[in-house]
This record gives sequence, C-alpha cells and structure tokens, in this order.
Amino acid sequence: MTARILVVDDIPANVKLLEVRLRAEYFEVLTAHGGAEALEQCENGAVDVVLLDVMMPEMDGFEVCRRLKADPATAHIPVVMVTALDQASDRVRGLQAGADDFLTKPVDDLQLMTRVKNLVRLKSLTDELRLRAATTRDIGIAAMLRGAEETDGRPLALLVEPDAAAARRFRRLVGTACDVEVVADPQAALFFAAEKGCDCVVVATGPSEHDPLRVVSQLRALERTRFVPIMLIVGEGEEGRILRGLELGINDYLVRPLDGNELVVRLRGQFRRKRYNDALRASVSQTLEFAVTDPLTGLHNRAYLDTHLKALVARAADRGTALSVMIADIDRFKAINDTHGHDAGDAVLREFAARLRARIRGIDLVCRYGGEEFVVVMPETPAGLAGIVAERVRGAVAERPFPLPGGGEIAVTVSLGVASLTPPGDAVAALMKRADSALYEAKNGGRNRVVAAAA
Repeated sequence: MTARILVVDDIPANVKLLEVRLRAEYFEVLTAHGGAEALEQCENGAVDVVLLDVMMPEMDGFEVCRRLKADPATAHIPVVMVTALDQASDRVRGLQAGADDFLTKPVDDLQLMTRVKNLVRLKSLTDELRLRAATTRDIGIAAMLRGAEETDGRPLALLVEPDAAAARRFRRLVGTACDVEVVADPQAALFFAAEKGCDCVVVATGPSEHDPLRVVSQLRALERTRFVPIMLIVGEGEEGRILRGLELGINDYLVRPLDGNELVVRLRGQFRRKRYNDALRASVSQTLEFAVTDPLTGLHNRAYLDTHLKALVARAADRGTALSVMIADIDRFKAINDTHGHDAGDAVLREFAARLRARIRGIDLVCRYGGEEFVVVMPETPAGLAGIVAERVRGAVAERPFPLPGGGEIAVTVSLGVASLTPPGDAVAALMKRADSALYEAKNGGRNRVVAAAA
C-alpha cells in the first residue's frame, strides 16, 4: 500500500521510531518538527495521512488539526493524533478539533498500522472523487464543506445489535446526536441499509449465532451500501476481529465499555465525512452529465479524457505507480452502418459500451474517443495485467452477437492496443501514440486481437 505519511513531533526520537515502523510497512514517510512546518508540508505536498503529536511548543496538535480541517485545500487529509494523554476527555477534544483518530502512547503496532491503512484507503477514495470533480472546473470545495455541516435533517445511525439491553444503552449514550434504528437480525439490517438508507451502520459483536463481520462484508459488496460508513463495537481482547474488520472495510471501531462523548464525536465524524463525499459524488455526477459525457453511450467523452488523463499520468509519475492505456476500435464499423443503417450502428455502440464498462474496475476511466474508438485508462495497472483486461474485453465482445433494433443480431469483434507508462518522464502524447500504434498493428494483423506496445 503506497502512501505518504507525515509524522509531526518535536522530539526527534519519537519521529524516528514512527518512521522506522512505517517504513517497515513500505510507506513513504515525511517528517515535521513543529506545527507551522506541518501545515506548510500539507499545503505544498501530497500527504495522505498525518500522524500528529499533541504536546508541542508554539502550536499544539489541537490547533494544527483545527487549521488543517478549516482549510478547504487540506480538510480532506486524515489526521491521527498520537499523544501520551490518555483521558477520554483528551480523545474527545482531539476528535472535536477534527481529528479522524486518536492513538495513545506507547502506540501498539496493530492499532497504528490498521488505523493508518484504513485511513489511506479512505483518502484514496476521496482523492479520486476530488480529482474527477476538479477536472470539471466547478467543484466548489469550500461550499461542500460548509454543506456537510449545514445539511438539514438529523443523521440516521443503523445499529445491528441483538442484545436489547445493549441497544438501549447505545440509545442513551447517543442522546440527541442522531436518530437510531435498531435491528437485531443481520439480514434485516442489510435490507434496511440497502432499501431505506442510513448515514452510518454500527455493528456490535457479542454472543450471537451470526458473524458480525459477515454483515460488514455484505454491506461492502452491495452497490447501494458500498460507501456507507461502518463502525464496529467490540469487547476487550478482540484485536483479531478488529484487524479483520478493517481489512473488510470498516471505517472505525470502539472497544467496550463505551464512552458516550467519544461515541458521539466519532459518529459525527463519520456523518461529516459521508456527507462530504456524497457532495463530491453529486458534483461529479451532475456536472459531467452535461459537460463531458457522450450522450449516446453515457461514457466520458474525449474532452474529459484530454484533461483527466494528464492528471492521472502526473499522479502516477509522482507516486511511482503503474498506469496503462487501452484503445479499442470496433472492427468494420462502417460496414455495419452501411448495411444495417445508423440506428443499428448506434445500438452496437451502446451495447459495446455496456460490455466494456462491465469488464473494468470502478477506478478505471473509460471514454468514447470518437466514432467507434474507445479509450480505457487503468491506474495502478502494469502492462501484463492491462493485457489480460484487454483480452477479457475482446472476448466479451466476440462471445455473443449484438442485438439490433427491430430484431435480429450481428456478430461484432474489436481490436485493441495497449500501452503502459514508462517512467521517468513519459509524456501523455507518447503514451497515447504507443497505444495507437499497437491498435494499428492489431488491425493490420487480422483484427479481433490484442496487441501490447513494446516498452
């Protein structure tokens, strides 16, 4: 998991200790020895998570966190406070300042790594949304952050808890911070979350015939609940279950006995993050629908690709990660139009787009490049894997005929060219040229095939 972690502490020995532990997990580590230096690094550099000491001279960690969260340019960066303070009131103060998590020294390796990896995963999702929204040039980040705080209506937490007494205590602790829907049966809870929606799902462990982590897995598998925040409530000694839950995608956890103030602050943090990311998705969806979407296929158009590909290539180069491009061209498409009419050609394009979209990941960028040509940009995908994806697309097109308007079918094939980023200094134009040359070779070689450009 490649990410940049900023360690902020005025004591060099503490910085070195965290740096060694993080580098052992293959994180890139940046360091700062004071609040002002930390703020500057966050504003000027690509920081994925901040590990922030509280007790520092001149500017303490609480103030650093407040400033980071108040600035729209840095508000999305997760902050973990690391301190010797061990009172619940200190944790609550840190969370109220905007911290995403709070660890007490000496920091347990399991807690440190699971918290950091979880926040890196969430930051990656937010980065992707921000990048796509920024491409539209109409993101309005500051307004979204205000909207996340000012949204009308009380948030709703769904509690999956078979113990009625524990559920009543949870309601008392939460108080008026949010509405609570308690569902004892995990399958009923899954249905409620998918059909009626909620702002956070809280899953409690305990003596039960149901595995609570199966609920987490199912929530993350469903399209409607994939991005809903999930909190896990566990008992003492359930570190293994916590670790497994974080691997499955929980956003946070609390250990019994619960502190009411900390529970409320952590819930509010999940509500705030969900509404912020919901606003980002809405901005992307609404703006792109008109400005950068091909009306026939529903895919992004070339205008979007030309802008967004530059950002994706720059990010891959900055982080040292792989990136591949695939260009697909429907074989003998002009003959389809000439023989069956343009309505048939349009139907083929729509069906091709649907099959293409079904064979790629959500983070991949798929665009109609023009006419019968399509481009797929695959972040974090090396050349070998990109070739496998291209072959999968080719097979999905050739495996069964395409339906035509008014009845009938037609056999369709596609040729594909693949190229991958070759650092250092590879240019977007050169990358696209290699993919286009590979496509040309596939066409000349008999069509209905995949050709990967030589590195």
